Amino acid sequence: MKLTIKEIADMAGVSVTTVSQIINDKGSRFSEETRNKVLAVVEEYDYKPDYFASNIITRHSKTIGMVVPDVTDFFFAKVIEGVETYLNSLGYMILLCNSKHDEDKATQYVTELVHRSVDGIIFATPNILPEDHILRNKKKRKVPVILVDRGINPRENGRLIVKEYEGAYQAVCSLIEQGHRHIAMLKENDGYYQLTERVTAYQHALKDHGIPVREEYMSNGDLNLGGGYTAAKNVLKNPELTAIFCGNDEMAMGAYQAIEECGKKIPEDISVIGFDGLEISEYLVPGLTTVYQPSFDIGFYAAQFLVESINDPEKKVPNKIFDTTFILRNSTKSIDNRSNLI
Repeated sequence: MKLTIKEIADMAGVSVTTVSQIINDKGSRFSEETRNKVLAVVEEYDYKPDYFASNIITRHSKTIGMVVPDVTDFFFAKVIEGVETYLNSLGYMILLCNSKHDEDKATQYVTELVHRSVDGIIFATPNILPEDHILRNKKKRKVPVILVDRGINPRENGRLIVKEYEGAYQAVCSLIEQGHRHIAMLKENDGYYQLTERVTAYQHALKDHGIPVREEYMSNGDLNLGGGYTAAKNVLKNPELTAIFCGNDEMAMGAYQAIEECGKKIPEDISVIGFDGLEISEYLVPGLTTVYQPSFDIGFYAAQFLVESINDPEKKVPNKIFDTTFILRNSTKSIDNRSNLI
């Protein structure tokens, strides 16, 4: 049986306010005897505060809402882990919502979270929010919000930005330095999570080295295993191809399967580079060369910034820039330039 705070007050012979303040460590003005009576009842019945009931008094539910485009995506799984790690240590719980890349559903979730009196919302989106969106209207949303959107929505503060361009540019240049001239890119489908910085970096790296950007070397797919497999199948129709830069590590994993089915080997015939630096990429055979981005840290700082906003609504939320790291493994190799002329 779950006790109410009123029942504890009756058992201890004190008021509801006294119990509430002692439980919330605000009862310093009460005698040791009163504190002990209340805490003895709490311990005997293993009482846990009802945050939704106490929300009426404290205005805090100790609950955070989080909306992500795809909970099965390895990247967002790490972001969620970072959020949980920070929030759980402070006694917060997360209401996690999976929009499945449906903008209307994501907006509906935000409305529901506000109605459920969450203290704040972390909203991960690949899209620029329309001007009439609830998150752009402080009066409607009523709670602090941190966007995980690669900084694409205009704002001065609270931008979490990864140096994607620099990491992708370095990755493609490493292939060029190894002698590769016929380099494909597996990119996202239109309307999916847009990897503009990574695609632009790929194009710039080729142009900066005098290598033409060829449409037939760029193939679209969902940012997952199946998308990578299908997109790789398309570019592998070009027999002169020697390397593939993938939009993320999941696509690279799908490309591994497509390359094997074509009777080719990595890296002897095709070099492959991913992006994200997922832990699983180290255990592929061969280990995947990739660009690491700190997805866990993105979630951790998003949660930290949100809690700071909850505790001090007037405080300006800082911006945070995350570096990428190029990780060289065994899925790439140097080739003889003379046999690979444009």
